[in-house]
Amino acid sequence: MKVLILCTGNSCRSQMAQAFLQSYDKSLKVFSAGTEPAYRVNRYAIQVMSEVGIDISKQNPTNVSKYLNEEWDYVITVCGGANETCPAFIGKVKHRWHLGYEDPAEATGTEEEILNEFRRVRDEINEGFKSFYNSQILGKHGCSCCG
Repeated sequence: MKVLILCTGNSCRSQMAQAFLQSYDKSLKVFSAGTEPAYRVNRYAIQVMSEVGIDISKQNPTNVSKYLNEEWDYVITVCGGANETCPAFIGKVKHRWHLGYEDPAEATGTEEEILNEFRRVRDEINEGFKSFYNSQILGKHGCSCCG
């Protein structure tokens, strides 16, 4: 099963979501991309994911154009703010989903306040993608052994 997680910058939310979804099931082929990819993965995203034992430090933002000619079982957008425009994916997709989250890169304040915002969004992403995985992936093939 192939899943593409899509946002604008591909530096925070989509990177965290990709890592979480892949951690639930190593047999999934999970990728993430952005319509305007950042230069690198956000350092706070790397830090808060390492706090839960997941290393995303070697991941790189990727332009969605790389994946347009591929077929996907799921394409999931993760943008969430009212001032954001979710990118549209025009490739071959069986199922389109939206799981919206606020952009923690917009957080301001002290270092600890920014980290706390990243942690909050990280935990929301983990919860949302775990629910998606349990209902859409495990639920589709009726497996009770993987839950």
